[in-house]
Amino acid sequence: MRLRLCGTRGSTPAPGVDYARYGGQTSCVAVLSDDGECRLILDAGTGLRRLPAALQGRPFTGTMLLSHLHWDHTHGLPFCASVDNPDARTTLYIPEQSGGDAEEILARAMSPPHFPIRPSEMRGSWDFRHLAPGEHAIEGFTVLALEIPHKGGRTFGYRVSDEHGAIAYMPDHAPNALGPGPEQFGPYHESAVALTEGVDIVLHDSQYTREEFPARAHFGHSSIDYAVGLAAHAGARRLVLFHHDPSRSDAQLDSIVEQWTGAPLPVTAAVEGDVLDVDGA
Repeated sequence: MRLRLCGTRGSTPAPGVDYARYGGQTSCVAVLSDDGECRLILDAGTGLRRLPAALQGRPFTGTMLLSHLHWDHTHGLPFCASVDNPDARTTLYIPEQSGGDAEEILARAMSPPHFPIRPSEMRGSWDFRHLAPGEHAIEGFTVLALEIPHKGGRTFGYRVSDEHGAIAYMPDHAPNALGPGPEQFGPYHESAVALTEGVDIVLHDSQYTREEFPARAHFGHSSIDYAVGLAAHAGARRLVLFHHDPSRSDAQLDSIVEQWTGAPLPVTAAVEGDVLDVDGA
């Protein structure tokens, strides 16, 4: 398994020279199987527009898993030539919830007068579905979907594994909603530990520094300290800080990574366009 990081930013895109190295597109990760094919996509932020490069211009055939339905995880959908394509075949899952079928719920933010078309009017073949919590076999991977706290709608974290390795994906996570935890950033709760335990790579919400967190804790995101603590507590092999705050410059991210040089496990910051090997070694 390999991961192509198509979008690494949180909340809103961040264009400009100060954000060029780590990237300004919002959350999207392409999961590549051992044969090099991409049949699984995690989230559909503006980073989804990078998918044609991963597919070498071919239309997408596979499955897309949305962690939740906030704009920064869905806005790429109608702007990606690989999925809005007459020859594309996409199954799109949203976290299971009441209030209508999956396409109807997506259309609340993507339909006239807010947008010219509904999700079902994108080109290609689309199958919109609800995904229940639990373990699923999807596109040759084992996917564990568990609900995690995040303000403003049901949110899933995902654990994706194959015979060679495993990754945890939690781009938006507000554990402080469950209590203060050991350092006032939230507890290492059951779902978070189950998703991250022993994985090769954790991609985790790292929107706020320790100093920023008290004033912004109610926004629904994690501190960098929590992400490091959870990954170490769960015995993960590597942490990749993800969902960077839109105001976080390249220089600031460099400084944050440097601060965690002595952490209990390797800590890096997600870079848009990077490809990460997940080999279980």
